[in-house]
Amino acid sequence: MKYVDGFVVAVPADKKKEYLALAAKAAPLFKEFGATRVVECWTDDVPAGNLTDFRMAVKAEDHEEVVFSWIEYPSKEVRDAANAKMMADPRMKEMGESMPFDGKRMIYGGFAPILDE
Repeated sequence: MKYVDGFVVAVPADKKKEYLALAAKAAPLFKEFGATRVVECWTDDVPAGNLTDFRMAVKAEDHEEVVFSWIEYPSKEVRDAANAKMMADPRMKEMGESMPFDGKRMIYGGFAPILDE
């Protein structure tokens, strides 16, 4: 059964180009480690909520936009092995040192799909 890692992060609007460059550099590594698909989405239609919303979830500031992304894997086992490889890979460590956003406000998690049409 497929497995999905999901992410939401606030990125300064003026760092969109840098974020996209980092994502484009990371995507082939995720695939090398076992991912079958990597999707990055930039804010387009993100309404403000009364109690919570995407912006509040990552404490986005006025100058920041929200990125919603996910990585698909063939299974949780492949994802777990990929995460272990990523943590040990010097290329990933190098990318982690120059992220164009505040990683402390990133929300993420692993998800088992319950519908995939």
